Amino acid sequence: MKLGRREFLGRSGACLLGAAAGLASFPSAVRGGLSKTVPSKPAGAAGGPGFGLLQRDPENILDLPKGFSYRVISKAGQRMKDGFVVPSLPDGMAAFPGPDGSTLILRNHEFRFGHPATLGPFGGKKNLWKKLDKSLIYDWIPDGTPCLGSVTTIVYDTKRKKTKSQHLSLAGTVTNCSGGATPWGTWLSSEEVFEGPGNWCAGKHGYTFEVAVSAEPKVTAPLPLKAMGRFVKEGAAVDPRTGIVYQTEDQVDGLFYRFLPAVPGRLAEGGRLQALAVAGSPGLETNNWKVQRIAPGTAFIAVWIDLDNPDPGEDTLRARGREKGAAVFASGEGILFHADEVWFDCTNGGTEAKGHFWRYSPSPDEGTPRESENPGRLELFLEPNDPLILDHPDQLAAAPWGDIFVCEDGDGDQYLLGITKRGDVYKFARNALNLSELSGCCFSPDGTTMFVNNMDSGLTFAVTGPWEK
Repeated sequence: MKLGRREFLGRSGACLLGAAAGLASFPSAVRGGLSKTVPSKPAGAAGGPGFGLLQRDPENILDLPKGFSYRVISKAGQRMKDGFVVPSLPDGMAAFPGPDGSTLILRNHEFRFGHPATLGPFGGKKNLWKKLDKSLIYDWIPDGTPCLGSVTTIVYDTKRKKTKSQHLSLAGTVTNCSGGATPWGTWLSSEEVFEGPGNWCAGKHGYTFEVAVSAEPKVTAPLPLKAMGRFVKEGAAVDPRTGIVYQTEDQVDGLFYRFLPAVPGRLAEGGRLQALAVAGSPGLETNNWKVQRIAPGTAFIAVWIDLDNPDPGEDTLRARGREKGAAVFASGEGILFHADEVWFDCTNGGTEAKGHFWRYSPSPDEGTPRESENPGRLELFLEPNDPLILDHPDQLAAAPWGDIFVCEDGDGDQYLLGITKRGDVYKFARNALNLSELSGCCFSPDGTTMFVNNMDSGLTFAVTGPWEK
């Protein structure tokens, strides 16, 4: 959720007074001197980071570096193998290994209340949804038809560069924005909304749903993972060593959460929800609005606060966490477990509210009673404060060679960026079709193909080229 300029100015003034008090002295801060600067060579220039300058696409769809090409592998409105319709508004995705070397791409569709039913998985047809057992539809709108948020699966042959089939995998949810893959081979689909029974729907929303990965048509029975919290959710990342799930909240005063499952890998069996706090700085405002009070490279000792009643009737979870001392983040969005650390961005962080990146290094004893002896660390990794470099970062993906790819949801032209281990930023793709964000970036398990969406146009692309460069 981007913060508009007027709202930014109003909120920043109100927050700075509290931030000044909380940041007067960082009792737990370690200054690493890792301030990120603009690369000496332009992104994409010869010898600079990335793959070279973007080349104009003669079809005016997707600009890519020289040697790279794309193909459209899915379009909204296509008939799927199960008889349903490819929904529009494709968003967060993840790719999994499938049979016979295929790739299974699980893809969210971010339908909000009020979006036209003609763009949904049932194509606006009154009776098409009746092909599903009602138990496979999570919730309903007042006219007796399903909510349109959904997850679909693309079965893609990376060697032949061909879509084999598509099918519906989750139905009846709302605002399925992002989520994350699990180490045990499922997809976590997060609802970026907090809504209860009333004028818009019959049930409660603001949950995570775990979706099975299948090459054959299969709709997962929708089970909201209530112990993981009910809030305006964005992404989720799982540490494969512990099974702990980290979550971002897309609110300008959001929290950074972790879920300690009672049984790793079996999220439906419950667990404990916690929010991150900074040792010695309760309620730390991390937004850096107007004044960069936290410099890139500054690291903090993390502590975790238990949150009771993770399934509240009102959207109060973050307020209760803050009362207990949780740190506050400016619209947490993309999140990724990569190189033994948890990376996440805040789309409204920084002096110009254009976004910044954090990384959390878990404790060797993460989530155990011994964690306090060797706690995790939170570090501000990157904050360019220049929209020409970074403009409202959103979803993240790990590239096979170690860079992080980030989808922008900014103003004007929309880019897909790469970020190196040093913090250099380069442009990898530009939406040449319209001003829609590019969403859902992920890589095939064999590393040969990148997948990404043009959200507003309902297109999913497969991109290939000389990644080894």
